[in-house]
Amino acid sequence: MKQLDLTIILAAGEGTRMKSKTPKVLHGIAGRPIIDHVLNAIASLEAKELRIVIGASRELVQGHIEAGFPGATFVVQEQRNGTGHAVQLALENAPHIGTVLVLAGDTPLLTSVTLQEFFDAHVGLHPDASVLTAYTPDPFGYGRIVRDDEGNLAKIVEERDADPLEKEIDEINTGVYLFDIAALRSALTGLKSGNSQGELYLTDVIELMKTANQKVVAIRSNDYTETLGINDRSQLAECAAIMRDRINGSHMRNGVTIVDPTTTWIDVDVEIASDVTIYPGCALSGATKIASGALIGPRSTLESVVVGIGASVIESRVASSEIGAGATVGPFSFIRAGTALAADAKVGAYVEIKNSTVGVGSKVPHLSYVGDATIGSGTNIGAATIFVNYDGVDKHQTVIGNDVRIGSDTMLVAPVTVGDGAYTAAGSVITDDVPAGSIAVARAKQRNVLGWVLRKRAGTKSAESARKAGAADGPSKV
Repeated sequence: MKQLDLTIILAAGEGTRMKSKTPKVLHGIAGRPIIDHVLNAIASLEAKELRIVIGASRELVQGHIEAGFPGATFVVQEQRNGTGHAVQLALENAPHIGTVLVLAGDTPLLTSVTLQEFFDAHVGLHPDASVLTAYTPDPFGYGRIVRDDEGNLAKIVEERDADPLEKEIDEINTGVYLFDIAALRSALTGLKSGNSQGELYLTDVIELMKTANQKVVAIRSNDYTETLGINDRSQLAECAAIMRDRINGSHMRNGVTIVDPTTTWIDVDVEIASDVTIYPGCALSGATKIASGALIGPRSTLESVVVGIGASVIESRVASSEIGAGATVGPFSFIRAGTALAADAKVGAYVEIKNSTVGVGSKVPHLSYVGDATIGSGTNIGAATIFVNYDGVDKHQTVIGNDVRIGSDTMLVAPVTVGDGAYTAAGSVITDDVPAGSIAVARAKQRNVLGWVLRKRAGTKSAESARKAGAADGPSKV
């Protein structure tokens, strides 16, 4: 079986139309930078060597690629003199025989299936060059495929150099090529910069090869969307939407219910089991894994979250945490990094939890903050409870035992421990450990000051109502 000898990725462009400090190929789509999608697509071809042409922001681009895809050789294009010039640089000290794949680094929708089919067709036809083409409903901006009277590829004309008739052609150059390396080297020597950009176009190699009576073929892709490139934020959004639909379709075919696919955004690395239901307005990203029977949404955001069997996350945000089997979160809660909810735990409305463990069947029902805490099983945290974990310099731990009842509006000033089966009275400020089985009451005795409103707020509606109710402006009384 023939093997690909060399792959060249062109990623030296300025990306000025992105209007961003971030290099174009490092902009994200479906949880990965654009260039990562391209690198993953070519991986299955197992080329003997990979060369990546970089230029603008090359330190950032090279550093990113080296961290995730070691083994590539980087070629610096100091002066961006066109794609033909970039390939000339990439072929320096490269093999002189074999097959080379050339493609752009800004085509994240390309799939390994299409690239493999392209390679197999090239091998079967034995040409000196193959060009991957596609029919598109809007060819503007793309190089046009010009065919001769017999339907064979004659040349490729760039948009800016095309005449009116050529601009009507709807078959485009995708920017993906396979060449015999020796034939490509020879053709590159004949490139001229006599075009509107004053650059060396790789596309001109096709006409030079035809003139030299070398065999050049055009192989059509079945899906033009795979070949869409990205030059600005609008095209980034367009490709992201196509990727979204592709990902959602795959999950639905695998048994996931997505109620509204157009408002559901799932990153490519997210894992979802069958019989999960995802309601509208959800975004699932990072290393998120969702087990069977879980319910997500509506309007929930999960970032690198593990969700157990039958759990639910409703109108909430969860990041870098674990939601146990049968546990419930929300609505309107924020589960921050380092949180682990055990099976059947409950986090209710308007609760924030970070870096904490909530035990089996325990509940934090509403309006509470839990930080740097360990909560045992079967415990209930009353409404408006605050775990006071920060003293202005350091964070401190709170430990709550099993079957504890924390009264509403309790302040737990860490470091503090509440033993198994203990209670705290509502409104208490707990600064000392609470032994198992005891109740902690930490609040001042109530004092009523009679007549205060009539004396201090005379003329108000409150004073009028108080007088009608029989209040007197007499002395205070405990």
